[in-house]
Amino acid sequence: MLTDFFKIAANLKNVSRQGWIDKLDIKDVESVADHTFSMAIVGMVISDLERYNSEKILKMILLHDLAESKIGDFTPNQIEKHEKIQLENNAIIEILENLPNPIKNEYANIWKEYQEQKSQESKFVHQIDRLEMALQAKIYQEKGNSKKQLESFFETAKNDITEPKLKELFTKIIEG
Repeated sequence: MLTDFFKIAANLKNVSRQGWIDKLDIKDVESVADHTFSMAIVGMVISDLERYNSEKILKMILLHDLAESKIGDFTPNQIEKHEKIQLENNAIIEILENLPNPIKNEYANIWKEYQEQKSQESKFVHQIDRLEMALQAKIYQEKGNSKKQLESFFETAKNDITEPKLKELFTKIIEG
């Protein structure tokens, strides 16, 4: 059963980040696994520097897009938010069924906490998600995509990032 879980998770390497395709028409776009890895690096370093619960934050990051290994990466323009949430919730239940009960329950609780966005850690992870998006947008800009094409990504990140250290990093990313 663990191998089924690992295969499902590994499938994130084959799921393209749809927003970049839709808005930039990029052919060689990052995968959800690429995005998750980059988020994990940022989350690890910043949570250690700020003395947050790094283990919980890393677990939340690794789980936050796992449902997309089954359903794909939908942008807000493709389906309604409530429909996406339902698809993701159904997918994560199915995915976690492949794990032993103690960790299945722990991961389900971390997933739920991330979705509810009420805890310090979940708010932090959502902001890391936006910071990583801005970082990737800057990388695409440096590869020749116009800032105008990327402006909505930068604006979304700017509006959603409130944690001081992440806000400072965001400013350095867009000015760099």
